[in-house]
Amino acid sequence: MLNHIMIGSADIEKSKKFYNAVLGVLGAGEPMAHVNDTGQTRLFYAHDGSTFSVSEPINGQPVIASNGSTIGFACNSPEQVTQLHDVAVANGGTSIEDPPGLRDGSMGPMYLCYFTDPDGHKICGIHRPA
Repeated sequence: MLNHIMIGSADIEKSKKFYNAVLGVLGAGEPMAHVNDTGQTRLFYAHDGSTFSVSEPINGQPVIASNGSTIGFACNSPEQVTQLHDVAVANGGTSIEDPPGLRDGSMGPMYLCYFTDPDGHKICGIHRPA
């Protein structure tokens, strides 16, 4: 259903360093950098059929994180959930909510972690055990 997700960045180089480290945990490589016709730099991380993008705001307005939104990245194991979280925090992210771990709720058991990136976007690492 989704082709890509794009978020804004107030400091594209800081975001690149952060997401290179964080998405490297999931196996994503270096992003394709693109400067559009009006001069904004955008980064495109393509991996396993999905694209995650980071862009300087095209409208010239300040970056704001959307209240109530979360971007979830699928992890292969509980250990990868924890690694994703720890790498994010080590690279300028902020741990939020409960520590990484198993949550058993109405949608079944899930290993989850939550953190924000340097611009305040809420990110989730998720693994659903078999």
